[in-house]
Amino acid sequence: MDKYQKALQAHPFSLSNEEVSEKVSKLLSEKSIENNTQEVYKMLYSCIDLTTLNTTDTKEDVWRFTEKVNDFDGSNPEIENVAAICVYPNFVATVKEALTADVRIAAVSGGFPASQTFSEVKIAETALAVADGADEIDIVLNLGLFLNEEYEEMCEEIGEIKDACHGVTLKVILETGALKSVADIHRASVLALYSGADFLKTSTGKVYPGASLEAVYTMCHAVKSYYKKTKNKVGIKVSGGVSTVEDAVKYYTIVKETLGEEWLSPTLFRIGTSRLADILLNAIAD
Repeated sequence: MDKYQKALQAHPFSLSNEEVSEKVSKLLSEKSIENNTQEVYKMLYSCIDLTTLNTTDTKEDVWRFTEKVNDFDGSNPEIENVAAICVYPNFVATVKEALTADVRIAAVSGGFPASQTFSEVKIAETALAVADGADEIDIVLNLGLFLNEEYEEMCEEIGEIKDACHGVTLKVILETGALKSVADIHRASVLALYSGADFLKTSTGKVYPGASLEAVYTMCHAVKSYYKKTKNKVGIKVSGGVSTVEDAVKYYTIVKETLGEEWLSPTLFRIGTSRLADILLNAIAD
């Protein structure tokens, strides 16, 4: 048995899709309403990775996008600014130049969103983004390798990209909407964790369905099991289609009840979105 099979065996997950759906429904019916508060909305705002990943993005667009984050900084002493600005890697330098707020710079990398290119290209792209000033790197797990159970090649690639990060945060996107079962999601989570992920992230939001409550519940269980074994805390990022306050509160509730309140900070919980920020601000103002 190789080390990847040993890692999977060390973190068993026996729940079916239906059982996870039932557990999520029960959890949310019992706990979600208590988190529907102004204080939670404020905390959620501080966990946003404010994202622009459009084919039509220009340097001018990204500069203006960054200026909006600058303008918010310190404007409301009760609300912390977003956690990060997330852009394509070629725009990291633009954000770095424009940014005056105390906000991190995240870049998608590694052949985003398909992860279908040469490993050497993924590594180089990551290193260039870090050199330009990225504080965080978001890559997509190679699903072709995963589904073909070529775990060694997949995990070694993630490890090489991790080395190219030179200490900055690495988020590994599982693209959960392309996986057919919670068992697959859990397996992908465990392999990403043992390959050096600092965060597990649900989705790209580009091709396949985005985040789901069941996927996040499953990922949280993998993170919890990994923490029990290793004492390493790994974050959760929910991304793809999170555009309502109700959705955000539900994901917050799952993380809180599954991993505990110590995960409820921007260091371990993120929401990737382009729309939710203004919606949350409106809800806070009501």
